[in-house]
Amino acid sequence: MVDEATRKQLSSIPLLQTRAGPKDGELWVQRLKEEYQALIKYVQNNKTADNDWFRLESNKEGTRWFGKCWYIHELLKYEFDIEFDIPVLYPTIAPEIAIPELDGKTAKMYRGGKICLTEHFKPLWARNVPKFGIGHAMALGLGPWLAVEIPDLISKGLVKHKQT
Repeated sequence: MVDEATRKQLSSIPLLQTRAGPKDGELWVQRLKEEYQALIKYVQNNKTADNDWFRLESNKEGTRWFGKCWYIHELLKYEFDIEFDIPVLYPTIAPEIAIPELDGKTAKMYRGGKICLTEHFKPLWARNVPKFGIGHAMALGLGPWLAVEIPDLISKGLVKHKQT
């Protein structure tokens, strides 16, 4: 299902061990530590490979995440706000990443700007519970979605470059 480059990228993101969600008290704190460690490693790997493409932060409880992602197309940087909540049944259920400003511009999106990951990503996530985390959602969910959808939206004139 994944190519060799993706497989290599995935192997560099640490797998998570703790099966816990936001309502699991101290176990959630442990899971959150693992999430941050994996995300930090993924971001470091991306920077080393000159493939830095997102920033994320969370609220104090680690239940609400927000930040920016960007996509370079024909030497122009297209930047978008991203957000998602950690589902109550996490990590059994993957987070639904949203890009609110693109809401309604593509069929591969749900209400509120949530990107569509049902056919490809969610089955992979389900097979890898609790090992996959937020870093994996970015690498296997948002990254490929941006690579397919943003050039298409640009070519249709639905996304325009913001002049700085």
